[in-house]
Amino acid sequence: MSATIVIATKDRKNDLAVALASCFAQTVPVEVIVIDDGSIDETSEMVKKDFPKAILFTFEDSKGYIARRNYGASKASNEVIISIDDDAVFSTPAVIEGVLREFSDPRIAAIAIPFININQSDCIHQLAPDSECMWITNDYIGTSHAIRRNVFLENGGYCEYFVHQGEEGDLCIRLLDRGYCVKLGSADPIHHFESPNRSGFRMNYYGQRNLILFAWRNVPLPFFLIHLSMTIFNGLVWGIRNKVLIPRAKGTIAGLASVVFKSRLRNPVKERTYRLYRNMKKNGPLPIKRVFESQ
Repeated sequence: MSATIVIATKDRKNDLAVALASCFAQTVPVEVIVIDDGSIDETSEMVKKDFPKAILFTFEDSKGYIARRNYGASKASNEVIISIDDDAVFSTPAVIEGVLREFSDPRIAAIAIPFININQSDCIHQLAPDSECMWITNDYIGTSHAIRRNVFLENGGYCEYFVHQGEEGDLCIRLLDRGYCVKLGSADPIHHFESPNRSGFRMNYYGQRNLILFAWRNVPLPFFLIHLSMTIFNGLVWGIRNKVLIPRAKGTIAGLASVVFKSRLRNPVKERTYRLYRNMKKNGPLPIKRVFESQ
């Protein structure tokens, strides 16, 4: 198998340079696509000068990383797309080599690559509990995953209406509904250095909005109303406890507007898919045998 690394970036040229250096240090040949989402800090000029082997697409307007990841996937030429953010790096030269070996079953659409949020703790996330079986999860983080390009494109890529956050879980449940799954990885971890330039308001607004949008798109009856009610309640309580009620409240209003005005987005998964997804979300990953027995 071969891999294309896709990085969507905006105004983080110094972080991006470190990320790109780790891409080109991998032990297997890779295609690297960089998508400049309307930067004003000479990001594109840096890529052209310091990383001429990277395939660069520069846009004057900003559409967000979800739309740009979709664009990158459409331009990739290899079987597997590996996505990292511009504030993440491959911890060793062997990360991609290890990830590619994990696509050992045609039912595996994606790999949740282990990662560490370096500025928070040394905890490794998305790491398989053991090597005795293939462990299947309900979600992954956008900055640390690999996915089969053909499956991604056949599924329509990420729903761009999410704009920011939440697109991964939406794709995962829809893959599961089609008989695919996401495997927890065991390769060397990706190191994620969360940028201080992230907007807390934006993350809380879209975080709440998109949880409601997820429910509207994916949750079948008769589970929808209780799922939606708990999403709204828990999101607002979380906002009060963490002193971010205003963006959470605004996100709730925007999410409910999606329910009212975006009826075309609703396409709920099968009931058994939803039950399986909820089981993994509540109780953790499952062996692949149990996942497909339940289907």
